[in-house]
Amino acid sequence: MRLDKYLSNMGLGSRKDVRGIIGSGAVTVDGQIVKNADAKIQEGISDVQVNGQSVAYKPYVYLMLYKPAGYLSATEDGRGGPVATDLIGDDYNFYDLGPAGRLDKDAEGFLLLTNDGPFVHRIITPEKHVEKQYFVRLRKDITEADKVAFREGIRFKDGTLCRPAQLEAGEEPATAFVTIHEGKFHQVKKMFLARDNEVVYLKRISIGGIALDETLEPGEYRELTQAELEPLL
Repeated sequence: MRLDKYLSNMGLGSRKDVRGIIGSGAVTVDGQIVKNADAKIQEGISDVQVNGQSVAYKPYVYLMLYKPAGYLSATEDGRGGPVATDLIGDDYNFYDLGPAGRLDKDAEGFLLLTNDGPFVHRIITPEKHVEKQYFVRLRKDITEADKVAFREGIRFKDGTLCRPAQLEAGEEPATAFVTIHEGKFHQVKKMFLARDNEVVYLKRISIGGIALDETLEPGEYRELTQAELEPLL
């Protein structure tokens, strides 16, 4: 990879910006000052430093975002509204991140952002059985019949059949935990509508067994740890 492309991809600025940095003599490769922007390096092998600070090669990133309500799970909104990637700062936004699956605009909770396309496919494909768990507040309490219906597979009012899901009562009245293995449009809400109930609050609390970090506030994010990432990969 060209040195200027490497530095630009790692967030040090535009190609023009990094050419200026390289030309100033601030960049070393394997201990040697390099002033040629088109110098070839081996990503992940060459030791690239800028002003004595290593610039490690990281082709993919995986972020746990606590999405607030009101943000669309997308990279852009045709109506000009706020989207999840608007919350990502300069530390990561050069990676061209996108969401791995949907989370309703009026819902909050764990949204996974990444630039790894095959990883996104694994997360959202029902056959991979990646579970997503939600906490919901409802208009009325759930029943044992609701639990059975969820286990057998809810059928929407339009005839769409969902895969079996798990429904558990919460500690407070009219609250519940729902675990699904697919991601149909507005799925959790429609599942309850099919049972003549209504979701009034929805929060995704885990993906693939990884719980939303309780230290994150709405709008905050962090990288997944290697331990969290390995089961998903």
